[in-house]
Amino acid sequence: MPMTVLINSGPWLSVPPPGYGGIENVLAALVPELRCRGVRVILAGVGDSTLAVDERVSVFRTGQFAQLQRPYNQVMGIAAAHLHRVVTELRRRDDVLLVHDHQEAFGLTVLGAMSTDMPPVLHTLHWDLRKHPELYGAVDGGGRISVNGVSAAQLATAPLALQALSVGHIHLSTPLAVDADQRPGPAKAGHLVVLGRITACKGQHTAARIAHRLDRDLVLAGPIGPHHNPRDLADADEANPDVRYWHEHVEPLVDGKRVRWVGTLHGAERDALLATAAAALFPIDWEEPGGTTVVESLAVGTPVVGYRRGCLPELVEHGLTGLLVASGDEDQLANAVTEATVIDPQACRSAAARRFTPARMAEQYLRLYDRVLAQSGRTPRAHLVRH
Repeated sequence: MPMTVLINSGPWLSVPPPGYGGIENVLAALVPELRCRGVRVILAGVGDSTLAVDERVSVFRTGQFAQLQRPYNQVMGIAAAHLHRVVTELRRRDDVLLVHDHQEAFGLTVLGAMSTDMPPVLHTLHWDLRKHPELYGAVDGGGRISVNGVSAAQLATAPLALQALSVGHIHLSTPLAVDADQRPGPAKAGHLVVLGRITACKGQHTAARIAHRLDRDLVLAGPIGPHHNPRDLADADEANPDVRYWHEHVEPLVDGKRVRWVGTLHGAERDALLATAAAALFPIDWEEPGGTTVVESLAVGTPVVGYRRGCLPELVEHGLTGLLVASGDEDQLANAVTEATVIDPQACRSAAARRFTPARMAEQYLRLYDRVLAQSGRTPRAHLVRH
């Protein structure tokens, strides 16, 4: 009998997502590799997910990400409805050996409250663990819940109660890393890029100031809240913190020439923008937990230049695949942008091919599955195909 795992992506975006979507991109990379190794995957997500899986569970036809900035009393039922459906599915069947959960806070609490005869849970933490102190500071796994982080730096910020449930960390991966060292890279166009959601903690305002200071072209690519292009932004809700950040701190620096915002890009267009950049900037103003865009940048041969905080020192080999400077030091960051030409794009691609492939991530997760199953008294999946 193959091992059956229910993977809960949550109700927010499809898998794979339409452009931006950190957790959903991770699952789009992980699930095919698990299935290649003999795992049956039930995906609990939204109805328009197109990822090939063995079964699907959903409440909502489309992703509910745009609802997240609405008042709490209007959206509180979304996460609850999705988890209720997941638990109902688990109660009606006996073939699920393990649940791999990716839904912030709700997944940990709802799945943790299930009876002891339900499958054990591995809950992956993708976010800032300093949030929800009342939850994470007193969480009890009940012998059924284990957690893993996406970097050592992230887990170091966890309260002791959450650390007690940890079975380690696994760095994120990208399909772009597969055979990255075998692919010639495109010619560099000379621009800088910040790829990701435009929000205060990502530091797009800092990147824009540096671009003007150095007379370097900068392209900002990613959504502003739920808005993916300038046309959508015309009717934006000014109460949305990302919209407010854009109007107050970034838009005044966007002149359409030196600094441009191109909205959310997809597929080959997005990859080409990143691959032809001289450097990908990460002037982050928070403890970045996972760094999906960091590993994507390296996979396409683009050096990473950013602040030395969060997961970046674990992902970037300073002087080889990028340059990291003291957090908040804009002068040092500007100097690093200028010096980034010393970084060999081939070294970036080689590091990504060695460290950040979906196959590597899947093998690491299978080992965690074994550990969680053993801790719960269940038989690990020794019979699965190993690549």
